[in-house]
Amino acid sequence: MKLQIDKAVPADKEVVTSLLKEADLLTEDLPAGLPDFLLAREEGSPVGVAGMELYEEVALLRSIAVSPDRQGKGIARKLVEQLLAGADKQEVQAVYLITTTADHYFDRYGFAVVNREQVPEAIQQTRQFSGLCPTSAVVMKRDLKHPTA
Repeated sequence: MKLQIDKAVPADKEVVTSLLKEADLLTEDLPAGLPDFLLAREEGSPVGVAGMELYEEVALLRSIAVSPDRQGKGIARKLVEQLLAGADKQEVQAVYLITTTADHYFDRYGFAVVNREQVPEAIQQTRQFSGLCPTSAVVMKRDLKHPTA
């Protein structure tokens, strides 16, 4: 089956919410309009979602979910890679994520565990960081740019 990945639009919110709930991920803080969210479809049926929240030089990777019957097919990888490439083009310096279950999955993308205290204020002020995710959740970071001094 051919996989098609497109930017999510406001009309996709119900589908995005359904995919996230199926994966037991947060939905209450989805941004209006779903900017910087991607939706993967096979033959018109939604099979995966991933999102990013941009905060000038940093971003929060979030809401990565694939339908259980389509997992293991590289869909999440394609979504994550596309979001990271987009962040790089927008000159984001570092991407953060918060997870309770998938830290080993994100190792392959160059993310490394960081202390919560090292996270920039813009990320600390997100609802995910400041209250929706438990304080026991793992925070990870991937540098995209290495500015020269």
